[in-house]
Amino acid sequence: MDTVQKILVCQRDGLGEGKVRAVRELRPDLLIRVVDVNGPFPPIVDEPGAFFPPDLDEMVRWADLVLDHLYHPDLTGHLLERCEAAGIPVIASGRKLPRGHTPTTCCTLGRIPELGPYAEAFGAPEFRVEILNGRIASVEVVRGAPCGATWAAAEKVVGMDADEAVPRIGLETQFVCYAKAKPNVFLTNPLHVAGEVHAAALRKAVNRAREER
Repeated sequence: MDTVQKILVCQRDGLGEGKVRAVRELRPDLLIRVVDVNGPFPPIVDEPGAFFPPDLDEMVRWADLVLDHLYHPDLTGHLLERCEAAGIPVIASGRKLPRGHTPTTCCTLGRIPELGPYAEAFGAPEFRVEILNGRIASVEVVRGAPCGATWAAAEKVVGMDADEAVPRIGLETQFVCYAKAKPNVFLTNPLHVAGEVHAAALRKAVNRAREER
């Protein structure tokens, strides 16, 4: 992999724009290209390749990592085939697929070596906190959601009582999260999952800060 990680984002009807914007702002060192696939699309697309640019294979080979925001089984299936042929890993959050990396939400992605710098920066949240007189004096986001919700939520809990900040950061995350408040293919509520993983991460950071005092 080159020093600069190259990421290809394939999105349907602009569904990944918010995350693309946040990733570019938070990690300007990552090189991102976007492929737009615009509908409407029927439930079954017989020839999905016809909706992609003719040079899709070339763009996939250019990339070190592909992010799938297509949210259509036939479009995603075609993209996965082209990525598999080129040996390029794919992240498709919120889907159940036989191939690719499919975390329940974008903020439950693990640190997976083959996903490179992207997965070092984005995925399951990690914090470092400073506590003074029982309150959150500062929060450093070590790793967070690619939508940017982690950073926005962290700012909101600075100055709060540390114990009260733990559930609060989950709520603040949900205010700005792109996840839907309805069960997905994993039979979980993605919005609730996002709140829970952020609260758990802050609780871990608070406990660590107390132990280190």
